Amino acid sequence: MQDPTPERAEESRAAAAEGGGASWLQKVFEEVRGSSQLSVAPAEPPAVTVVAVERYLAQAPPPPAAPPAPQYWYDVTLADGARRQRCHLAPCLNGLVQRARLRAGARLRLTRCSYRYDEKRLNRGFLCLEGLERAGGPGDTATAATPAGTPPDGPRPLQPLRGENRHYLPLWNNEDPYGDVWVPDRPPAQVDVDVSKLTNLGHLEMTWRSRVRFHPLLVRILHKSRLRYYGKPEKAMDMPYQAYFEVADGSGMTSMVLWSSLCPEWYNSMKVGTVLLLEQYAIKDSYPFKTQPTPGDSQMKRFATIEISLNVRNPPTKISIIPEEMVKPEWGLPEVKYRFITRSELDDLPHNYSCDVIGLVTFVGRAERTRKREHCEDFWLYRWAHAIDGTSDHPFILELYATSQPDVFERIHPMTYLVCTQMRVVRDLTENPSSTIYLTTSNESQIFITGWHKGQPYTKDTKVKNFIQWMKSQSEVDQIKKTVIGGYYPFPRPPDNFSDYCKSNKVESVLKPISETGKEIEELHYREHKRIAIQGIISAIRYISCSNTAEEVSGMELVQKDTSQSLESSSVSKEDSVERGKNTSLQNEEVKSFLDPHCSPGEQHQHQALLPKESSVKRKIRRLNRDAEQGSTSVTPVSSCPYFTRSARRKFRLDEYQHGDVQDKNGQAVSASLQHCTDQEGMSDIPETEDTGRTCDSWQSDLWTQVKDKLMKYFHHSKIFPESIPRKFDYVYKDLLMQQYNLHAAVHQPKHTTADKSIHEFKSASGLGYYEVTVLGINHDVAIDVAFLPLCCPEDPHLFQLEDIQNDTLLSCMSSISAHQQKTTSNGRPCDMFPLSDEIVKAAKDLDGKHVVCILDICHLGDDKVEVFLSKIYKTEEPGVLDPV
Repeated sequence: MQDPTPERAEESRAAAAEGGGASWLQKVFEEVRGSSQLSVAPAEPPAVTVVAVERYLAQAPPPPAAPPAPQYWYDVTLADGARRQRCHLAPCLNGLVQRARLRAGARLRLTRCSYRYDEKRLNRGFLCLEGLERAGGPGDTATAATPAGTPPDGPRPLQPLRGENRHYLPLWNNEDPYGDVWVPDRPPAQVDVDVSKLTNLGHLEMTWRSRVRFHPLLVRILHKSRLRYYGKPEKAMDMPYQAYFEVADGSGMTSMVLWSSLCPEWYNSMKVGTVLLLEQYAIKDSYPFKTQPTPGDSQMKRFATIEISLNVRNPPTKISIIPEEMVKPEWGLPEVKYRFITRSELDDLPHNYSCDVIGLVTFVGRAERTRKREHCEDFWLYRWAHAIDGTSDHPFILELYATSQPDVFERIHPMTYLVCTQMRVVRDLTENPSSTIYLTTSNESQIFITGWHKGQPYTKDTKVKNFIQWMKSQSEVDQIKKTVIGGYYPFPRPPDNFSDYCKSNKVESVLKPISETGKEIEELHYREHKRIAIQGIISAIRYISCSNTAEEVSGMELVQKDTSQSLESSSVSKEDSVERGKNTSLQNEEVKSFLDPHCSPGEQHQHQALLPKESSVKRKIRRLNRDAEQGSTSVTPVSSCPYFTRSARRKFRLDEYQHGDVQDKNGQAVSASLQHCTDQEGMSDIPETEDTGRTCDSWQSDLWTQVKDKLMKYFHHSKIFPESIPRKFDYVYKDLLMQQYNLHAAVHQPKHTTADKSIHEFKSASGLGYYEVTVLGINHDVAIDVAFLPLCCPEDPHLFQLEDIQNDTLLSCMSSISAHQQKTTSNGRPCDMFPLSDEIVKAAKDLDGKHVVCILDICHLGDDKVEVFLSKIYKTEEPGVLDPV
């Protein structure tokens, strides 16, 4: 598993490259090793392609280490056209990976690097990347095709460059198997089973303490847990993995634990239903705190005091997989049984009930992550999905955490048959009748989609067969019209009152000052989702049309040396294309068979900037004009402008644009067209209406009028990104859509599709516009703009649960009006001219000047793009009394 001596490896690669042209990476390698400082800064570095970004456990620093050391290190493989070079990323640049600014497929320039020798080994060293910048234009990546200068794939090294580690981890979580060290599937063994020499679990439980060696054991796997990685920087372990299985024979069921190096060798091959012959295993006292799956057969006896331990040594376990066709009835092995439920049965089930489900996927959200503990670098990976089974108008709402099945997790898409086992019912324990029930994965859950069903034991289950029969009666065209993929999905909704929201937290740590939201956003990692609570005053609301959704691209610089700089980004917007109005029907393989092959992953994304506030219309337009004259690429966000009159807004077409640089259909800068408007029409001095502070599509309070020019800080986080909007699913482009909503891959994967479509070209499923809500700090010195995105899908009214916020008057009004607007557009009314309704204005005025708690959903979309959505408003009438709005 170790790399060859680096010097010899480099020499042989250089020799191989001589016939194919000079390698810039080779020249840098030689230059840096010949430098007295072992460090160089190339004067004019050409662009190179990132082929892979791989993560592994860092080693603990010496005890006196002052700053907190990173928990993980990263190796980056670069290609220049003639060769590849694997380099170590300086830990001070880890943030580039953690925020997906440095990712596989990107083009960049190496501005500073050094060479580091390993002092514990002979002839061992590596190139270290210390300064990087993005190459080419904004958002330039090589994801559209095989990156220029990337040699054909060859054998990949398995051992990380630095430290004692012998394997890489998956890039975005610790639960999934990653790399060539994980054997995909071991073939069953041709073994003669001598029944006379076997023991059983019941006998072992009674006699194991008096024995050192045990007879062979024949068992069937009934349940399988996800992998557990227990590596620690301060502990050197070769392969710190563990996985639990529940196994059974004719006498009963017990736990079996797979340890360390046996996990990469056997984990993927040990499936639910697999029959194992175990020899030279160990028996130990059962670990009392492990999770327990719910057996499908409630009558089966459980031996809870012991567990079977499988190790590479002490003793070295011998494992054999018995082919199913060789399993004999006289062995008395139990069959795998399930607890399938239908959607119509779900509403009557208690909290934490364990069950299995099958359904047709109608919605699948993007992959997101949540931190396992505060301030750590470990994340849970999850996504939301909806599935229907024909027994109810409502879908199963499924919270799917990674189950160590990355191939399945990344390929979930609408119109596939989804099976989830060992799911747990989650319902509101406060007995709120309006709360929506959902299912979440457990430690022993397994998920399967079309292509993975063949041979699974559940195919014999009666409810599974009933579902297949129901699917045969359904119209593919009708079902696909209701399908949606990706985007912001605000679920589960916050509870009805703030005290319930605080129950699982200390209130002091729940409430964040508005002035610290910038810090919260800056510390987010790629696709990290977080929910925070701030106190404030609802001071202004503005409706913004999504009829021309902007496509956002990040700016040029990649941040050199350090990532501690304040967030900066310039963005470019284009008009969103309209969906090609054609219906695609489900491919035969998905509906016909319950037993077919797979699909594929990948994706690309970006965050947003903290920009200073300008105080008047005149100043903003003057700045826009100046930028146009100077050809500037930095424009103050439109949404930070004060509220224009209706006529002014029509002239400026503000509804069509969002923060950042924007272009019109002809590619001309908006700043220039705005200048033309002001020159011709004299719009720059048009005042706002002062009686109510409200225009056609905006409202502001009297308090806001008085304080908005005197703020110490004003954060603008109301931008809606194309990735934030749920999209109608298009089966023709399913691979492309799955790539968009999965996480960036660790190793560059050239697109195999010829489709040249970007995410903003797919039709929105969430409505016509959104609202910018300005929240003023309770000390009147800080404010923040956040977005509220009403979600409504006319084709499937059960997709987004509007009733969940009916107790929240303002947000409820904004959602209901938006749902109504969708219907009225069918009458030919322009969809970007909706007024802010009287109901919304009344609800806003009811909150005028009152202190409220706002729950914000924040998610890092990669690069410099972060969405900040208003999810809930709680009203604080008087000290100690917390009531929902």
